[in-house]
Amino acid sequence: MLAACDGDSDPAKPDTPKPPPVAVDKVTQYSDFPNVTSDIKKDPAMESAIAAIVAGMTVAEKVGQMTQPEIKSITPDQVRQYYIGSVLNGGGSFPGNNKLAAPAEWVKLADAYWKASMATDSKVKIPVIWGTDAVHGHNNVFGATMFPHNIGLGAANDPAMMRRIGAAVAAQVYSTGIDWTFAPTLAVVRDDRWGRTYEGYSEDPLIVTKYAREMVKGLQNDFAGSGNVIATAKHFIGDGGTDLGRDQGVNMSSRNDMINMHGQGYYHALGAGAQTVMASFNSWDNDSLTIKVGKMHGSKEMLTDVLKTKMGFDGFVIGDWNGHAQVAGCSDGSCPQAINAGVDMIMVPDKWKEFIDNTIASVNKGEIPMARIDDAVTRILRVKFRAGVMTAKAPLERPYTDASRLQHRALAREAVQKSLVLLKNDNKVLPLKRGEKILVVGKSADNLSNQTGGWSLTWQGTANTNADFPNADSILTAIKSVAGDANVVYRPNAADVNVADFKAVIAVIGETPYAEGVGDIGRSGTLEHARRYPEDLAVLDAVSGKGVPVVTVLITGRPVWVNKELNRSSAFVVAWLPGTEGKGVTDVLFRKDNGDVNLDLNGKLSFSWPKTACQMANKGDASYDPLFAYGFGMGYADDTRLAKLDETAPTLGCAQIAGNGSQASSDLEVFRSADQAPYTARIGDPSAWSLALGADLNAVTTLPNVKAETTQINVQQDGKKITWSGAGQFYSQAASTADREAYLNADAALVFDTIVHKAPAGAVKMRVDCKHPCAGEVDATSLFKGLPLETKRSVKVPLSCFAAKGADFTLIDTPFLVYTEKAFVASFANIRWVPGAGKDADAATCASLVPPPVVFGPPLPGPTYGVFNAGALTGDLVLTTYSSNGSHTKATITPADGLDLNFAADGGDGLAMITGTPVNLSNFAGGTLRFEINVGSYGANTGGLAVKMESPGTNCKSGDHLFGRPAPGSWTPVTVKVSALIAAADPCFDLRNIGMPFGTLPKWGDQQGVRYKLRHIRFVQ
Repeated sequence: MLAACDGDSDPAKPDTPKPPPVAVDKVTQYSDFPNVTSDIKKDPAMESAIAAIVAGMTVAEKVGQMTQPEIKSITPDQVRQYYIGSVLNGGGSFPGNNKLAAPAEWVKLADAYWKASMATDSKVKIPVIWGTDAVHGHNNVFGATMFPHNIGLGAANDPAMMRRIGAAVAAQVYSTGIDWTFAPTLAVVRDDRWGRTYEGYSEDPLIVTKYAREMVKGLQNDFAGSGNVIATAKHFIGDGGTDLGRDQGVNMSSRNDMINMHGQGYYHALGAGAQTVMASFNSWDNDSLTIKVGKMHGSKEMLTDVLKTKMGFDGFVIGDWNGHAQVAGCSDGSCPQAINAGVDMIMVPDKWKEFIDNTIASVNKGEIPMARIDDAVTRILRVKFRAGVMTAKAPLERPYTDASRLQHRALAREAVQKSLVLLKNDNKVLPLKRGEKILVVGKSADNLSNQTGGWSLTWQGTANTNADFPNADSILTAIKSVAGDANVVYRPNAADVNVADFKAVIAVIGETPYAEGVGDIGRSGTLEHARRYPEDLAVLDAVSGKGVPVVTVLITGRPVWVNKELNRSSAFVVAWLPGTEGKGVTDVLFRKDNGDVNLDLNGKLSFSWPKTACQMANKGDASYDPLFAYGFGMGYADDTRLAKLDETAPTLGCAQIAGNGSQASSDLEVFRSADQAPYTARIGDPSAWSLALGADLNAVTTLPNVKAETTQINVQQDGKKITWSGAGQFYSQAASTADREAYLNADAALVFDTIVHKAPAGAVKMRVDCKHPCAGEVDATSLFKGLPLETKRSVKVPLSCFAAKGADFTLIDTPFLVYTEKAFVASFANIRWVPGAGKDADAATCASLVPPPVVFGPPLPGPTYGVFNAGALTGDLVLTTYSSNGSHTKATITPADGLDLNFAADGGDGLAMITGTPVNLSNFAGGTLRFEINVGSYGANTGGLAVKMESPGTNCKSGDHLFGRPAPGSWTPVTVKVSALIAAADPCFDLRNIGMPFGTLPKWGDQQGVRYKLRHIRFVQ
């Protein structure tokens, strides 16, 4: 663990030249994408040397340079073997997959990759470069200082500080042996529903333009001396302007807006010498304007004709995480289209071997011209030469790799101070006096995970605790340090406290962490904060109106509609996502000991603040009327009161329209990279039928028969790969039921993306549940067996198929469930209900969702078929249980006592089941089922005990056959005629196909406290 540094010290402050006055003070308007003159010029001698190297390289060596695998999927020796040009660590990826890896472990792994790249059989050894998402500090590294996210830095509007932050981040990254950061993000964000809003500096291109130059200069410092890293201008182009704020969606901007709004940051980043540009996931299309550019990764027009030719960029273009796979005709492991379009280095985290083989084959077939390959490698080598990579020492031999260079707390604290925006300060409540009794409430006061946000140790910023940030101060810690520990009481939910006992309340509320698409609000959502985080409004309700001023500090990655929260607050401060330095907040909120103002508030909104929950206001809009305009921010000298605000909130999402009668009009999202409330993804098997997967994307959740792990289908870490080895299920479930009949009325379908890795060895069932045992189940065996292996497909199952099988759509709690009893491996992503999709031409038909024709096994010959004897089950039979409450039924096997069953007095119901490969018991139709029973207690039971059998399928049961109440205390033989047992069987029950030859239970609804044992279970002809 790193030693904690005092918040007022900055031991590793880089030696950064004092920046010249900021030259960018306006945004120049262009009629076309301009030619940009870079501060880093071509060197003829360098160009000659690069040409000679490229001329001597094999195709395999060249393609290796163009390939960037993820560190979890490639070893140092494979870097040597395949001539790899670059590696990356994705968000939440660490040396040894250890989140707490020490800085020395990062340097050690970087050194191993570097040395491997220098041990190839190439004529000229080319060092590998490592890229990382250091987007608000070296945020993947345990113990590193994390700066405010870009949205907060935009509010500071301090370009000179940005150069210092860039230099600090460079020092951090360089200290771990890494050469390259995927920053800065130059998105001009136009829809705050976007899950990456906080990665943008502003909705206005001017701030983005100013910051682009300074951040690049800070990171690269024109590669003067050592300790600098390669910068990346991203994501080219238009990522912040997608329709409805959908991540990786479609930007519908006019050509003028793309040039003069979304392009502005790139002109100044490239002018400052940015050496790499990352292609964006988004498309650029607008039929009404005859714009049809398509996906950026596949656009020669944008990457080659615009970026490289018109704008004159001579560095290299890096793809985003499998972004090439979204180009038509491409896959993760193959995309000549992206290379021909102008992507020079392909980020292919996992299928890099396949990519190398396919790319070499494409070159040999002439699908990719050798000139395009040579151009890409030339650009990659040019950057490596300019950045000093070609002459640098191995990471373990470099200077400035000590762990202290990860600490820049004073600078980060300054950034927090400058980023705070004051929206309300009635009666000049702020700044607060020191030494007075303070009540602190709210979930985010002592939560460094919320405070740092996404891209903090883990990709989503989830699955972190305060212990994961050893060199950090929460806002609560900061309050205690300035107000005095004895004067501060913390009650997260404001429970069990008398507000009148305090001079002031500080409520620290806000969003919880997210990144990229997971953070998208989506069609069915709004900007209303209380709609997504009702606990925050509840805590303000608990403390407001008590005669004590309430100071609200909002932790957020976007402007949100908080009229309700503002009305319940005396003062309201937007702290954005401040990072590790909570003391930067209290430096401004509290006075000096002598009562003077310590630091005034200088932060100004770089994003307009919405007046309504669906207002996406942007500076320059024709009807611009936000609640707080771009540039707003109070200081302590301001003496204005905020009138009570309208609290009327929409009932529909911002992108929803009222349906036709009771028909749904927008998607019901169930799983989209992460759980979509109120649903949580789970797995289950006979050992535990309900185990939540949780928010940790790096976790592997395992049961005896089912394993769940994060995978990619469309975008980074968007899916769950489920491996079945036996009976088990994967599903999403809510804690309570909801009326979803409007989706059934709208001809909706259950839609999901899937990749089948291993075809199912047995039957596969899909269900929609309406509070068990209410369910509608279809047979999806043929559906999944018919899908090609290792190929993404979108599946659509009409909801009417589940309704026809018994699902009550007024009581839905489980909108998605897949169950099988045999080996099966598949990945699932983007699970939702889509209105109208049930009528799509590619939707499955209900008639096709039936079991494949049953091939019956040969009839068991008799005269007996033993199920359980001498403490052992026959063949592959297994003992399982079902409990309505998850724990009611317990079953164990011992050689001495046989099968021991306990049904708890807990209000539940359940049964014990012996199941296995279906057998043909038709020869026993005229025979009997026999066993011995020893009842320990009937508890509250009066209705007796039952046995049953089942065939595979939904409701293919014999029915519960009651056989009486044998006297307790001794072993009693029981004989049941098979004909009687199956007399009330369901139509699909078939003695020729028995998957559960024996099940037993006390009468359903009459099971409390029953205990009994069984032995010698067999069928007799």
